[in-house]
Amino acid sequence: MSDVWEECMDHGVAAARKAGEVVREALKNEGCMSVMLKSSPADLVTETDQKVESMIISSIKEKFPTHSFIGEESVAAGESSILTDNPTWIIDPIDGTTNFVHRFPFVAVSIGFAVKKELEFGVVYSCMEDKMYTARKGRGAFCNGVQLKVSGQEDITKSLIITELGSNRNPDTVRRVLANMDRLLCVPVHGIRAVGTAAVNMCLVATGGADAYYEIGIHCWDMAAAAVIVTEAGGVVMDVTGGPFDLMSRRLITASSRAIGERIAKELQAFPCERDDGKKEDQL
Repeated sequence: MSDVWEECMDHGVAAARKAGEVVREALKNEGCMSVMLKSSPADLVTETDQKVESMIISSIKEKFPTHSFIGEESVAAGESSILTDNPTWIIDPIDGTTNFVHRFPFVAVSIGFAVKKELEFGVVYSCMEDKMYTARKGRGAFCNGVQLKVSGQEDITKSLIITELGSNRNPDTVRRVLANMDRLLCVPVHGIRAVGTAAVNMCLVATGGADAYYEIGIHCWDMAAAAVIVTEAGGVVMDVTGGPFDLMSRRLITASSRAIGERIAKELQAFPCERDDGKKEDQL
């Protein structure tokens, strides 16, 4: 019997590459970009986000009509983001929309795939860099065909960490985000960076370029694909409390070693954000 998930992954890679071409073309267009707001003045969406997601989903549906989808723009338009046992594609058409709007050159197409609620493979295409990150469970992680390996760093005082300020502009949330950065800087760590796309941040941990990435307030479509890439490169993904990673929780730490991940968890103060699947704590 042929490996059906391999066929799905090949299709995902082709869809991501084609989507990346659309994104690059849109960036070349010097005309006025149509930008709309979602949950906050800093949570942006463009016509290209919507066009790319629609293109990816219709291409996959044609090939795999029984599969399910969770897409960032579909959810924004009212679809649910409930993960079932059915083979499910988890899609962020443009991860780094604010970067895209400003033509800051880190923008990615992220396509994750889960079966029976377990992540099976991930594809992240960093469009402007022309870097195709791929990983399949149990088969390693690659960038443009070259195998990836995390740094393996275990000493947090020698680590470079990535995080983001997020799009929530509630003053209390902003204070908590900055307080977490403050605590980590004073550990001390070598530095903190922000690239503007969760998927690329996680892939940078997979390459060994950074030793960890954490964030609270992101979504399943930001994390799904790259979570497979990091773990297949030898890294770990976990909750910000140090507990098991939960794709629907909207928060994670990914690190080059469990030691660094757990040390970051010790410093972070988690703050509430509504889960992607809408479940309350007592329903978990």
